[in-house]
Amino acid sequence: MKVFIETLDTENYRWIDTRYELGKPESGKHLYDQEHIKGAIYWDLEKDLSDMASPEGRHPMPSHRQLEELVRASGLSADDNVVIYDQGGAPYAARAWWLLKYCGFENVYISKSGFRELKEKGADVTEQVPQFKPSEFVPDFNSSIYADRQYVKNIIKGEELGILLDARSPERYAGIEEPIDPVAGRIPGAHNFDWSQLVKGGKFDTETDFSAVAQAHEPVVVYCGSGVTAAPLYAMLAEKDHDSIRLYTGGYSDWITDAENEVEIDRGKHPEASDDDTRAILAKLIEEGYSGEMLMKKYEYEKSLLQDKQ
Repeated sequence: MKVFIETLDTENYRWIDTRYELGKPESGKHLYDQEHIKGAIYWDLEKDLSDMASPEGRHPMPSHRQLEELVRASGLSADDNVVIYDQGGAPYAARAWWLLKYCGFENVYISKSGFRELKEKGADVTEQVPQFKPSEFVPDFNSSIYADRQYVKNIIKGEELGILLDARSPERYAGIEEPIDPVAGRIPGAHNFDWSQLVKGGKFDTETDFSAVAQAHEPVVVYCGSGVTAAPLYAMLAEKDHDSIRLYTGGYSDWITDAENEVEIDRGKHPEASDDDTRAILAKLIEEGYSGEMLMKKYEYEKSLLQDKQ
């Protein structure tokens, strides 16, 4: 499947600008207002590409109704050729791309080049915001590319076939550190492929090799912390002709909201618990968000208190 393309064509493509910066939520729209590709509309990660009122993770997927309203308000039709860009080598264009694929769009692509490079190459840019007549688009939602928490549970239980692929950093995957979510670790049985490996020189490298983690015919479910950085991993797998891919949009931040769900950590990086009492201490500390060296120090302290009471 062709996903990533190089084009400057503003006549035959509809363009979508998805520039964003975590921690500075208004920066993308500010950049868009200054200048953008001619004819491009702006989609914001949290206002348009997520349903922040949903409890399903940190960047929950929009509802069917929200997606339909977004596409219609943008004046998009199913037969449009669409190119999506961000600042380059970022996950936001891929997030929008995946959502449009989920809505049933066939001819939607991610620009290999970010905005600055597109401009340097001669793309028409403007500060004028285009006006499009709302469309009457009716989504044909493709549930075969979507995974929810229950689907992931079914894989773990062996009721569904699938390789779980964690797009986060090796440190977060191992449970050595967790700067965002309250519990460190990974979904049980998951393999790791850090999404940042896909980026070279500020753009996506379409020569990425996935053979060490999944073959093209094997079903794969990708996830990350909140469904955002897993999107470029999904997109690159599709580019490399993997034909059975799903995105767990809730991600790890959704997985840990269910207290019954187990998580794995690399035990070599953490203290071992040899009895029920010390196992309870370790589980409590991990749930409280301790990891790495701090977890080990806190664990030894709590264990010493337990021994003093005995």
